[in-house]
This record gives sequence, structure tokens and C-alpha cells, in this order.
Amino acid sequence: MTDQENNNSISSNPFAALFGSVAAAKHFAAIQKQQQLRQLTGEETSISQDDSDNSVSESLDDCDYSVAEISRSFRSQRELCEQLNINHMIQRIFLITLDNSDPSMKSGNGIPARCVYLEEMAADLDDQDWLDMDNVEQALFTRLLLPEPGSHLIHMTCASTQNLSADRDAGERHILRYLYACFRRAREEITKVPENLLPFAVRCRNLTVSNTRTVLLTPEIYVNQNVYEQLVDLMLETLRGAQFEDMAEFLEEVIEALTMDEEVRTFGEVMVPVFDILLGRIRDLDLCQILLYTYLDVLLYFTKQKDIAKVFAGYIQPKDPSNGQMYQKTLLGAILNISCLLKTPGVVENHGYFLNPSRSSPQEIKVQESNIHQFMAQFHEKIYQMLKNLLQLSPETKHRILSWLGNCLHANAGRTKIWANQMPEIFFQMYASDAFFLNLGAALLKLCQPFCKPKSPRLLTFNPTYCALKELNEEERRSKNVHMKGLEKETCLIPALSEQEPEFANSYNLVTENLVLTQYTLHLGFHRLHDQMVKINQSLHRLQVAWREAQQSSSPAADSLREQFERLMTIYLSTKTAMTEPQMLQNCLNLQVSMAVLLVQLAMGNHGTEPLELSFPLPEVEHSALAYVPEFFADNLGDFFIFLRRFADDILETSADSLEHILHFVTVFMGDVERMKNPHLRAKLAEVLEAVMPHLDQAQNPLVSSVFHRKRVFCSYQHAAHLAEALIKVFVDIEFTGDPHQFEQKFNYRRPMYPILRYMWGTDSYRESIKALADYASENLEAMNPPLFLRFLNLLMNDAIFLLDEAIQYLSKIKVQQIEKDRGEWDSLSPEARREKESSLQMFGQLARFHNIMSNETIGTLAFLTSEIKSLFVHPFLAERIISMLNYFLQHLVGPKMGALKVKDFSEFDFKPQQLVSDICTIYLNLGDEENFCATVPKDGRSYSPTLFAQTVRVLKKINKPGNMIVSFSNLAERIKSLADRQQQEEETYADACDEFLDPIMSTLMSDPVILPSSRVTVDRSTIARHLLSDQTDPFNRSPLTMDQIRPNTELKEKIQRWLAERKKQKEELEDTLN
Repeated sequence: MTDQENNNSISSNPFAALFGSVAAAKHFAAIQKQQQLRQLTGEETSISQDDSDNSVSESLDDCDYSVAEISRSFRSQRELCEQLNINHMIQRIFLITLDNSDPSMKSGNGIPARCVYLEEMAADLDDQDWLDMDNVEQALFTRLLLPEPGSHLIHMTCASTQNLSADRDAGERHILRYLYACFRRAREEITKVPENLLPFAVRCRNLTVSNTRTVLLTPEIYVNQNVYEQLVDLMLETLRGAQFEDMAEFLEEVIEALTMDEEVRTFGEVMVPVFDILLGRIRDLDLCQILLYTYLDVLLYFTKQKDIAKVFAGYIQPKDPSNGQMYQKTLLGAILNISCLLKTPGVVENHGYFLNPSRSSPQEIKVQESNIHQFMAQFHEKIYQMLKNLLQLSPETKHRILSWLGNCLHANAGRTKIWANQMPEIFFQMYASDAFFLNLGAALLKLCQPFCKPKSPRLLTFNPTYCALKELNEEERRSKNVHMKGLEKETCLIPALSEQEPEFANSYNLVTENLVLTQYTLHLGFHRLHDQMVKINQSLHRLQVAWREAQQSSSPAADSLREQFERLMTIYLSTKTAMTEPQMLQNCLNLQVSMAVLLVQLAMGNHGTEPLELSFPLPEVEHSALAYVPEFFADNLGDFFIFLRRFADDILETSADSLEHILHFVTVFMGDVERMKNPHLRAKLAEVLEAVMPHLDQAQNPLVSSVFHRKRVFCSYQHAAHLAEALIKVFVDIEFTGDPHQFEQKFNYRRPMYPILRYMWGTDSYRESIKALADYASENLEAMNPPLFLRFLNLLMNDAIFLLDEAIQYLSKIKVQQIEKDRGEWDSLSPEARREKESSLQMFGQLARFHNIMSNETIGTLAFLTSEIKSLFVHPFLAERIISMLNYFLQHLVGPKMGALKVKDFSEFDFKPQQLVSDICTIYLNLGDEENFCATVPKDGRSYSPTLFAQTVRVLKKINKPGNMIVSFSNLAERIKSLADRQQQEEETYADACDEFLDPIMSTLMSDPVILPSSRVTVDRSTIARHLLSDQTDPFNRSPLTMDQIRPNTELKEKIQRWLAERKKQKEELEDTLN
């Protein structure tokens, strides 16, 4: 039979399909015939490999390859045929071989292009040059131990072209990458092989898993193989190549194998080196590096896998749980520490964001900010998903991660202490960073979103008694779901009554725990960063002014100041960008609006899950749950809305529909000491109200976002009357906070109240409610407790007198120092003395500016209030005070003393004398129709004179005030002058009144003497009434006193009236005699 015929015969054999080529079939047939011959002749089976190869070659020449002969060979040796296929399959999966024969004898489909030739194993097996299920495990182990498998590669086919991928795959040096590739090839074989080979393919697949397990359990066996690094790199590679599903399947089986037998090494001991590698790599990455997010995806997988997550939850526990800074050094802490904030506070060098900002256009800065925000949104989402995975995976991981969070917050509680800001070196050694808490807060905010909707029934399942729980042991924390510590030491909105015992729950839901953890995180992080932002902003303003002055004077300090400004601007932009990521702000807004709803419901005594409609008066609530709500809940809310007003105002407008809930919150709590005891916190709510209300300066600042929707919400607010009353109530209450610095503090607290009052006055509903309060005060002037609006007006005038007087004093000092400096008197001073002078001038300037701003507001407020509220101002209680105040200021603003206030630049100190004169004249004109008021003006013996009013008219003309205003004021001045002449004559008549008739405080003739009950001193009614507005004590012995306790001294009053009548009669008789 010719070779061609022989080939055709073999091709037509049905078993030939098992071979990759005709040559392979001939090769197999030759081997079978040779083995049969050996059996017949009794040849030795231990001949050398070379001899075997020669004999096979010889037999190929001699054999007659008939179809019948080959068929008999297959039928008699089917298992050998199967073995040949197993050999090829093993070669394809593991890319290893025991056969280094001529590639031309092996070429064809089903054989890999390259394999690692296991020479030593082939030698040990003598004449066996194929792989089977008995030796594959040994072969794979041998392959894994090869230090340089690439040096053992052989060609398995006759292909002459270079095949780099085949070389790379077969010669893969990293054993985990090699095993993973084998796993994938085995999995592919399972889908292709005939059914009889399937069990062997599955076994090969299992071998990849079991050997991976061995590698991870005993890595020391494999020389120069860092298997843990390889595992991390392999995961990164598969994630980047979108092949992670295969990798996850592989890992799941490896993990199962590892956890089934932990005798050699526990699963935790296997995973810890992997986490160590991740920690070392992640902490050096930046927020905007793409690689960071691949690492986070690795951790996301780990937190989804219950066995790894359990190890992870243990791995992140710090060595010293009481040291707040140690949490930052954990793997989770290292992730949370990544931010666009400066890594080392104050050190701008090597900071990758906003360098040399003055050289960048606003648009370029905006683009960079937007780019960072995109990364931040992705970053926060990854952290949130990790926490969510750990919370949902199992009760064990949930408990461990919540414990980590609770312990971390407790260990970092000192971040809120005042000293922490004053000692930054110690601060950064003791506590985790600002970035850590900002990122943690952003992730926790995402966890809260499902119940952060105002009408969410889950929201009202919050149980505030969680915050009153004292020390619990570990088991109690687990069973009750309580992981925060130390909250019972926090000051709450109101003090608990002595007999009030909280009804603790057997177990607290995740809504309660999430809200508490999130609010405390914001308290530790966002709050502090906001304070820093405000301080940086102020420092930038001062530096900018100093830099411009230095440039104008060609000072050598200009370059240094510019560099300082650049550095601080980098810090400012980085901080602002970190705090204004849009999704984080929106999530925080949702939380704080929901918190407003929750606190209002608690204030109303609602214990159900359905919100009650707010109505006034509020119900009396016994044993209020507000006694268990820490103040930082309300403080965070206030802080956030104030921050939005300053740095992200547009969010307030886009979320205007939510602001009604904030107005409810402010209305309920701002004026009610029974629901919020802390006067400082209630005063802060006025600033919150200013933040959410429409801007007053919209026309002057077109860059500010629209206020249309806020105006709609504010002006149509259904509880406008109660909101206005609450504002006036807190204005009065902060006069006496019990704080040693209350006098200075009250002006800062009242600053935002003035623009709110002005805006309210311009809206009908609010103005009518304010007028109603004034009417009530007029009708109850002598009530036991002075009416609210009367006390408000009294304090308003107190403030006006003090503030403008202080402003005048500071401006006078500035004028003197400016003259000294211009004359060159400072040039001869020592550098230190000159610095002191400069510092003094700067301090006086700041103080003058503050007092001017505040006095402008108070006088302006009096001007618009007197336009429609008159009866109170003209009452003797207040008339004398407001008149003496107005005259005193006119004396300095238009009289001979005005020269002392002419500083260089009025605007630098917010000194607006023209506006002040105009407002004072407006007040006079508003009240001038009242005869009693006009009659009281000349009684101000300290400042009033007809000349003063004449000078005021000249100034009104000079500053171009409307003609009708000038005419009206001139007419008023004439009326007052005629009244003054009449009064002077009367005073001459009564000048010799005895001391018994004079008020002991004011030294004026009493018109309505009254007796004080405890001191038994007689004073004029108007005098004591004015005193009790500010201080409800007897001025002579400090014992408590109210208006209802005083008694009229009828006898003395009659004596005074008889004496007055007698003196009047004497005067008339004298005049008749003279005539």
C-alpha cells in the first residue's frame, strides 16, 4: 500500500477524529504496534528514551498502516487512545509536557504551540512521555517549583513563526498568574471536551484551585515568589481588563478550599499580608489617580465576600483603640485620609492642586474644581459601597464595622475641644485628619439617604434614648445595636427632669444608629473645616489689603506678602473644593432638612411614625424626648445652612421647597427656652434664618444666585407671626446668657437679626405681626413681666447708644494716629515701637468698623420701626432715652465735634455719617407728630440746643436730601424751640423744689412718685419702669422687683401737685404785678 493510500485509509477511519493530524494517528499506531511486538518477543521495557524513539522511527518504516490494522489497534487499546487525549488536554491546560520529541511528529490541532518540558520528571518516569491523571499533580507541582520556567520552553508544533504570546503564557514566571491562567484554560476545556473526558477536565480545574491554596498556605516553598503581591496585581489586572468575573469565580473556589482546612495557616493569616500590601500602596495614592479606584474595586470585592470581609473587619481594628490618630493608620483609615486637602496642614509644597492660583483664570480654577468633584463623587460612592457591604453581609461584620466607627468617633471626640485649634502640633498627633472625617461623613450621609426624606415613615422611628445610654459591655452593645460611646456626657437640648427616666429600647434600629454616627461625624469634621474656611477667608482679606498697601508704597515686603497670599489661596481653594462636592452637599441638605422635621416632631411630643401638622400654640409636653437629643444635632443643622449661605448659596435656591421645614424648626426652637435651653444655640438659629431667607443685596450683587424661590417660601410662610415673635424673643434673651463674655457676644449674635427684621418689615404678614406685638406692649406697659416688644425696644436703644458711642471713640483715636503718622512722628520710633503703633491703628480700625456696622443697623432699625409704631416710643418710659440718644449723636455728626471723626477713608471703617444723620432725622419726623414727644426733646439738657437742629438742617441740605424732608425737619425744629422756651420758664419756676420731690436716680421733679416695696425708696414711675426693662431688681438693694409690686405714693404726689399749683399761682401773680 502506498503512503498516499495509507494516509487516505487512516483519514477515513472514524477514530482518526481523535487526533490532531494524520501524522499523529500514524505515530499512535506505530507506538501500539511496537508495544505489541515487545510483548510477543519479551523485550525489556526499561530501554532508554533514545532507544525507544529509534525503535518507533524504525517501526514507522516497516509497518503496514492498513485501516483494519489501525482499527484493531483502537479497539484493543481504547483506553490508550483516551490517554492520548488526556495528555493533550493536560498540555493545553498547564502548558507542560514530558515529550520532547520532534515537533513534526506532534504537530496538529489540540497541541499548544509551546510547553515547559519537565526534563527531570521525564527522566524519572523513564519510558513514559505522556501526562495522565496519575502524574499530573506531580507535574504541576514540579512546574510551580521551576525558578525560570521560560528556560525550559520547547516547541510543540512545526510552526516556524515566532509566537511571543505562547512563549509568555507557557513561560509565565509568576505562579499565581500562571495558576489563574490554567484555571481559565481548564474551564474552557470543560465546555469543549467530549463527555468521557469531562471528569478529567474538572479534576484539572480543581488542581489549579488546590495548588493555589497550597501556594497561599505555604508560600515559603516557592523561591522568589511574592505570592501576595501577585494576588493583588492579578486582581488589579483582571479589573482593568474587565475580566473580573472569571477572577471572582477562581477566588471563590480558592477561598472555599482555604477555609475548609485551616490547620497549616488560618484564612486570616493568608489575607493579612494581602491587606498589608494594599495598605502600603493605597496610602501613597492621590484622589485623582485612576489606579486608586482600581484598588478600591479590589476592596469592594473583599467587602462583598463574607470570609474576606470578616478578616478585613478584624484587620482594620487599631492597636490602641483609644488613640484617635491610630484609626487613620488602618487600611480603611488610609482610604478615608485621601483628599484634595493638604496632607500636611500648612505645607503647600508637593500639593497637587491649585498651585499658583493667582496665575490661573477663574475659569481654569472652576474647571479644576469640577474635575476634583467628579473624582470625589466616585470616591465617596466606593467608600459608601464598602461600608454598605460590611453592614449587610452578616451580623458579625455589621457589628465589627459599627464598633470600629463608634470607637473611632469616641477616640476623636477631642477634635471639638477649643484647645485643639490652638495646639495644632499636638492635635495632629492625637486625632485623625480633617480629610478622614470629611470622607467618612460623605459616605455615612449616603447611608442615611433612604430615610432622609421629610415624609419618610422610617425617619420617625429614630429613638433619642440611644444617646442617654451609659456604659455597656461588648455583649450588650451587640444585642442592643449600640456602638457609639460617651453620648450620655453630651449636653442635650433641654435638661432632663430629676424624675425623668428614659424608656430604653431592647434594641435600636439602624436608622437611629446611622443618624447618630453621621451627625457626630459631621460634628467632628465638617464643623471644624467650616471654622477653618471662615478664618482663612478673613486672613486672605487681611493679606490682600496688606499686599496692596505694600505694592503702593513699594515696600520690600510686597513679594513676601504675595507669596503668603498665594500659599493661603491654595489652602483656601483646596478646602473649599473638598467641602463643596455637589452630591455630598445635597445629601447633607437632605439629612439636615429631615433632622429639622424630626426635631419639630419631637418638640410636639409625637411618638408615632406619621408626622403631625405644626400648629400654634405648641402642646405642653411632659418628659420631652428633647432631653435626650444632643445639642450637636441642632448645631450641625445650623452650621450647614450658614456654610451654604457663605460658600454654596445656589444650593439653597435649588432646594427652596425644603426650606419651609427649616423655617418650622427655627420658629419652634429659636424663641422657646423650654425646647432649647442654650441661648447661644438659639441665637445661632437667627443666623440660620438669615442664611435661608432671600438676600437683601440682590440688586447690588448680580453674581449671587437667584432668590425667587426663597422669596416665595419666606413671604408665604404660614407661621409668619410666630417666626417674627421668636426672632424678637431671642434678641431679648441673649442679653443675659450667663456667660462671662455675654456683653461682647450679644452684638455678634444680633448682627444677623437686623437684616431679617428689615426684610420682615417689608413683607405685610411679618410687619403686621410685629405691630401686633407693639400694640400688646402699649396696652400692658405695667404688667408684672414687661411685654416682650417693650423689652426689645429698650435693648435696641441700649445697643444703639453703646455702639455708636464706641464707634465715635475709636474714630477719634484713629484720626489722632493718622495725623501723627502723616506728620512723620512715627518715623523716628524704633522698629518695635512703630510696629506697635501700626498694630494699634489696625486694631482700632477693626473695632471702629465693627461698631459702625452695628450702629448703622440699630439706628436703621429704629428708623423703619418708628414709621408705623409710635405710641411706645413717645411714652415716658422710652421717649427721654431715645431723644437724648438722638441728640447726642447729632452733636457728634453735625455739631462742633464732627471734625474729630473725619478720618481718611470713611468706607474703610464702614462709617456712614450721612446715612446716620438721615436715619436720625427720619426717626424725629416719624415721632414728631406726637406733642408729648416734642415736649420731651428740650428736656434733654445734655445735648439739645436750637443751634444743633439748625446745624442738622444745613447738613441735610449739604447731603442733598429731598426738599420735603428738609422743610419738615425745619418746621419740627421750630416747634421744639417754642416748646423749649416755654419749658425753660417753667423750670425757672420750679427750680427750688425740695429734695423730697426729686427723683433720687434722675434728680428731676417727680410727676408720679411710687414706693419700692423692699427698699421703701420713692422714685418716679417712669424711672423705675425704664430700669426694670433691663434689670428686674430694686436698684437700691438688688432684691427682685416687678412693676406690679410697686405702690403709688399718693400722699407725696398730692404734695407735689399742691406745690406745683402754688408755684404756678405765685408766678401768675408776679406777672400780673409786673404788667
